[in-house]
Amino acid sequence: MAEGEVITGTIQTADRLDKALAEVTDLSRARIQALIAEGMVEIGGQLAISAKAKVAAGTSFAIRVPPAAEAEAQPQDIPLKVVHEDEHLIVIDKPAGMVVHPAAGNPDGTLVNALLHHCRGQLSGIGGVARPGIVHRIDKDTSGLLVVAKTDKAHEGLARQFKDHSIERRYLAVCSGYPTPLEGTIATRIGRSDSNRKKMAVLDKNSSRGKHAVTHYKVLERLRGAALIECRLETGRTHQVRVHCASIGHPLLGDPLYGRTPSDLRPVLKELGFERQALHAASLGFEHPVSGKWLEFRSELPADMQELIGQTAR
Repeated sequence: MAEGEVITGTIQTADRLDKALAEVTDLSRARIQALIAEGMVEIGGQLAISAKAKVAAGTSFAIRVPPAAEAEAQPQDIPLKVVHEDEHLIVIDKPAGMVVHPAAGNPDGTLVNALLHHCRGQLSGIGGVARPGIVHRIDKDTSGLLVVAKTDKAHEGLARQFKDHSIERRYLAVCSGYPTPLEGTIATRIGRSDSNRKKMAVLDKNSSRGKHAVTHYKVLERLRGAALIECRLETGRTHQVRVHCASIGHPLLGDPLYGRTPSDLRPVLKELGFERQALHAASLGFEHPVSGKWLEFRSELPADMQELIGQTAR
């Protein structure tokens, strides 16, 4: 779907309007809510008034998606490590410390600023004003791979794969202590913390809030008071690996938000100047949204994590 087109179809499941539309389109609920407020959505031939309104299965709909507004972010000549690029998408190996898109406190110097310069206008508009081409994110202080859409068709195809969890994502992390068992699966609901709105938290399994999150982990190497682990994401929730590791009592080393570094390892982190969560997006695999070819990319551990592992090796 290109920006500016009219999306038509039929509601599949009786539910509140924004949720029902999100299930049958590639638009997020937040985007749908904004379009309803702008008078861009019709249900059963009538203008939709409320995103909370109940809608019956079988009801026809039409959504007019206006052309993307000019990005507020400005192009900046910031070096990028490009792993792969074609006319439809680009895969970047992001360094730790780089924010993905502009936000309060980070108006520039972001990956989006760098991409606007590198791609010179060839980024999908579906992401909206501030984050063109962005299909998924990794945290500022997490290093590694992410894919960005250059065309609307690529954006739609990648978003669909993220939604159905067919994207393969493997992270490497250094956590405190030794998870038991050495290999397992963490499945919870993750949502915003009630006590700290900057944090995510594991919620009660029967909660109506949050989203289902699944992480498969495996201990690769026992270190001194820590472990190098591999985490494969079945879902991709905000801070998922960090929250899940902390929830089983093994927070990531250096994580300022979800755990304290063991006292015997603090001198090591201080000596190395290691001031971020020890987390790296090491591999990324997906079906090319246009050619259908399976693509897989790998990124070596950055120097700071290699040094951390070397200094804590047994």
